[in-house]
Amino acid sequence: MSKTGKTTIKRSKGTIVFDTVNMIIMITFCFLCLYPIWYVIVNSFNDAKDAMMGGIYWWPRVFSLENYRTVFEDSSVLQSFKVTIGKTLLGTVTNVFFTAMVAYPLSKKDLVGRKWYMAIGTVTMFFSGGLIPTFILFKKMNLLNNFLVYIIPAAFNFFNLLIFINFFREIPSALEEAAKIDGANDLKIFLRIIIPLSKPVLATIALFCGVGQWNDYFGGLMFMTTRVDLEPIQTYLYRMVAQAQSSQMANISSAASNISTPETTSTAIKLATMVITTLPICCVYPFLQKYFVKGMMVGAVKE
Repeated sequence: MSKTGKTTIKRSKGTIVFDTVNMIIMITFCFLCLYPIWYVIVNSFNDAKDAMMGGIYWWPRVFSLENYRTVFEDSSVLQSFKVTIGKTLLGTVTNVFFTAMVAYPLSKKDLVGRKWYMAIGTVTMFFSGGLIPTFILFKKMNLLNNFLVYIIPAAFNFFNLLIFINFFREIPSALEEAAKIDGANDLKIFLRIIIPLSKPVLATIALFCGVGQWNDYFGGLMFMTTRVDLEPIQTYLYRMVAQAQSSQMANISSAASNISTPETTSTAIKLATMVITTLPICCVYPFLQKYFVKGMMVGAVKE
């Protein structure tokens, strides 16, 4: 019995050792995950020329915002940011709404042909057509060098559909039956009853799509062959890093060198751009975390 009157369970030495080892492993793992991010942030806020001497690990030695000022003054970077923000917002909303709208009828066991639709979707989830057929298809659809190439192909995802279906099946059918008795049709039930009750899964899928759209560089790299102004910031950053690291391209003006000034270096610009591209997702995640955790538990507990 403790001094406060509460009963406490005495932990054995084995339990204490086990917990201590677990804490050490977790702290080490967290450090290994977080320190590279911290290293990039610290060096991005340090004077570029001073950073070239190395030895900056925990705090900026010569604090400077010149790297960020240079990045935001470059019109290419700002244009890439606009494209990234646009494709992330529009692509996420389109994907979440369209996938949910397809998942709702497929969650009904009495839907005619439901097994066929699910079988076709399952096959395409594991076996895709490949890059070349996809490229030819997009070309035939006039999606190359078109902003819609970021939106239309990503408007539906079968894996997300399975998550939606599992969640919709847990909503009591009595709600839909009561709405139908009051005269509501399927579309009105979906928009006014199902969607408001599906905030956890909507937030989860929105986070999946948002992070995927924000981090995607491949679409801009493959499908923007002539429209550099439609490249997202991740593609711009990819080109910058790839060109800076390639010795064969040393004599060719790179994206980094194009925006470098006497006060900055290409490495400092890369670090600042990395921070700028990562920060928005890090800011959004805490607001969606509670829905994200709840949404990930969909179907995990059976009673």
